[in-house]
Amino acid sequence: MSEQLAIQMKNITKIYPNGVIANKEVELNVRQGEIHALMGENGAGKSTLVKMLFGLEQPTEGEIIVNQETVHLASPQVAISKGIGMVHQHFMLVPSLSVAENIVLGMVPKKSGVFIDFKKAIEITQEYSEKYNLPVDPMAKVVAIPVGMKQKVEILKALVRGAKILILDEPTAVLTTQETKELFSELIALKNQGFTIIFISHKLNEIMEITDRMTILRGGKSVGVYETKDTSPEIISRLMVGRDVVFAVDKDKAVPKETILKVRNLKYINDWNKKMLDDVSFSVRKGEILGIAGVEGNGQKELVDALFNFITVDSGTIELNGESIKNLSQGKLRDKHIALVPEDRMLFGIAADASIKENILSDRSDEKRYNKGPLFDMQAINKDTNQLIDDFVIKCNSLEQNVGMLSGGNIQKVVVAREFSNNPEFIIADQPTRGIDVGATEFIRKKLVELSREGIGVLLISADLNEVMELSDSLIIMSGGKIVAYFEDTEGLSDLDMGRYMLGLAKQDDQQIRKVCYE
Repeated sequence: MSEQLAIQMKNITKIYPNGVIANKEVELNVRQGEIHALMGENGAGKSTLVKMLFGLEQPTEGEIIVNQETVHLASPQVAISKGIGMVHQHFMLVPSLSVAENIVLGMVPKKSGVFIDFKKAIEITQEYSEKYNLPVDPMAKVVAIPVGMKQKVEILKALVRGAKILILDEPTAVLTTQETKELFSELIALKNQGFTIIFISHKLNEIMEITDRMTILRGGKSVGVYETKDTSPEIISRLMVGRDVVFAVDKDKAVPKETILKVRNLKYINDWNKKMLDDVSFSVRKGEILGIAGVEGNGQKELVDALFNFITVDSGTIELNGESIKNLSQGKLRDKHIALVPEDRMLFGIAADASIKENILSDRSDEKRYNKGPLFDMQAINKDTNQLIDDFVIKCNSLEQNVGMLSGGNIQKVVVAREFSNNPEFIIADQPTRGIDVGATEFIRKKLVELSREGIGVLLISADLNEVMELSDSLIIMSGGKIVAYFEDTEGLSDLDMGRYMLGLAKQDDQQIRKVCYE
């Protein structure tokens, strides 16, 4: 690792037009040929800082120096021309195109200046794939490839465009343990070839494993720069949050009661003619957390969509407390006290331009206590909103603040506050802590356990193996739209064992699986 700096961000301040200060006099110094972590809670200023480094935002004050040259990164195109590439948390790929077409998109080689030279695109993909040991199938359609390969495609896209500095935003959020290990070996190989990598993650064990140094932000300011070997997860979390964080989930052994949700023989084929739910059956009991693990794209999303009537399944039954809820409207599902923490909080969880008050009570605005004849009872609405803000420790300026202006962790707390506070009997928690900081994660996990022990049935879907193993009382694993494994409890279960089932390398016998499928 060179002592020469690849990136210097000096006294960076970013003030948005509405007066929000995202960064204040931040310093970021990244050495050539190192993997440098950027750490901090949601709202600490990480995303804004790397957006400025990739030309998506402009600093209000400060200086950016790339390889000893002061630069004005007016756009991503300028950043790319300076050798900076970014792999976003949500992949920026076109599902209907091939891997090769995605990799050369925007710089497509053409025949006669008109038609895509598909052969040349494949040659470029193969050349870079072999050069950087990032194996992909150039001809495969992106919609059909596993998540781990999509990650490699994103990295190759940056490398093909000449990137020597890579910004990776939550690169392992949806990867299995095996895929993460593979990615890490590839990143270390790139580092050894002189590439510089800025690594953003909330997974502290990964930070300890892969990074050389870290910069920690808190409240939009730099806390300091640390050698990773001189820190620990406990030290990092204390620096990020300003207090000790409890990582282990403290939960009593579940005492499950009667079945609340019964799913039988669900089948669903998507618009690409792919079987996403293949005869899926299971039950959830009151007082327990049933976890679902699986590589993203193996039917978990479609299962949640079917339970909350975002899609119509081809066949099968869904019952809540012995009554069919299949094809019921979302309003009627909520009347039956089903709560949903959706995977994508921005798309399905909130109205970003509406206030905290409007979002947090949106599912109960027609209740008698919030209405005075034709008018809302604003006093009651404000009182309850402020109480939820306090109960769920939502950091905000006021209940009138637009939800979209909050940090990711606080947006998630608004969603959770709404879903957990309206007397739910059954909770679907889909990736409840994805992309949020250790403080918010700790809070939400404790709440899920607390509610389950009060007798609520919880279905937890999570790509975070530590989370799904720690929180779940029982666990099923999905692969290829099927349930391939069931564990009555998670004690003694390793993430490597789980990864084998998730990747389709192992499958339990049907009798073991039937324990959860049929009581």
